[in-house]
Amino acid sequence: MEIAALVAALIVVLLIVLTVGKTVRIVPQARARNVERFGRYRKTLEPGMNFILPFVDRVKPLIDLREQVVAFRGQPVITEDNLVVSIDTVLFFQVTDPRAADYEIVNYIQAIEQITATMLRSVIGNMDLEETLTSRDQINMRLRGVLDDASGKWGLRVTRVEIKAIDPPKSVIDAMEKQMRAEREKRAAVLTAEGVRQAKILTAEGEKQSSILRAEGERQGQILRAEGQSQAIGTVFKAVHDGDADPKVLAYQYLQTLPQLAQAEGNTFWVIPSEVTTALKTLSGAFGGDAREPARAQGHAELRGPDAGGRALGPADGGTGAADGVAGAADGVAGAADGVAGAADGVAGAAHPDAAPNGALENPPISQAGSGGAG
Repeated sequence: MEIAALVAALIVVLLIVLTVGKTVRIVPQARARNVERFGRYRKTLEPGMNFILPFVDRVKPLIDLREQVVAFRGQPVITEDNLVVSIDTVLFFQVTDPRAADYEIVNYIQAIEQITATMLRSVIGNMDLEETLTSRDQINMRLRGVLDDASGKWGLRVTRVEIKAIDPPKSVIDAMEKQMRAEREKRAAVLTAEGVRQAKILTAEGEKQSSILRAEGERQGQILRAEGQSQAIGTVFKAVHDGDADPKVLAYQYLQTLPQLAQAEGNTFWVIPSEVTTALKTLSGAFGGDAREPARAQGHAELRGPDAGGRALGPADGGTGAADGVAGAADGVAGAADGVAGAADGVAGAAHPDAAPNGALENPPISQAGSGGAG
């Protein structure tokens, strides 16, 4: 009897537990479950603890109320220019009415996929390939509006539709790559030409400015040099005029210019004006020398430079030796006195234009080189 009572007690406990399990249903957050009583919709269980009649009410599977993401595989779509493209889409939706989602449509995921493919063909069919590739936002908005209207009666709300990928045919992709490459090469060539043009313009502008500045510098330099020479000449003539230079000094200055005639390279022949002999004569007379005036002092004297051995050559007629050369030098000094005196008169006439005839100073004549010269 005790065993039978124990078994009966266990059966009662199991029935109580089973009854409680069938009566109490716990629904997680953001989930919902529909309840049918005798095959008819009774109510929707909310998240939390819910009580139903055991063995009378039947609880259907959980329905997720969170936003869901579904990716649909590529759908072949024909564009307006008769090109077949494959389009991948991503759909974001949320169940807002568990009863409609359970009883208004058998499989709302499949229904959304099919209506998405249908709307893609309708939308893309009115666009060419270029517009399709550049109008994703417009396609997304049109798809979302149509899907939201169609799925509203199913208890769904489409929150977002995105075009994941648009894959044109391989031949079209190759053509697009060639076109893009040609366009980039064109832009590169244009930019290179613009750079070369700008560089040439800048170079020309720089050369122009450089030439202008160089010309300005040369002009300014010439002006300054001319002004300096003018001031120097004026100072010299003023000093000569004010100091009333003696003809001896002028003759000495005249002779100092002779070495400059021999400084040029390759000079072996010099033409000396007849005034040099006059200057020498004046200088000789100043130092008490013989004021002889040789006949060869007339005209130009011809001097020859040193030979290869460094020896001084005589005049063109051969010379008369060292002694004659010294005597000839003295004679040349004596003959140059008259020329120096004439030069002094010319300088004085230049300093006082009124003193010269017609206010001009005549250049001293230069005679042809004779056969003789100063030793």
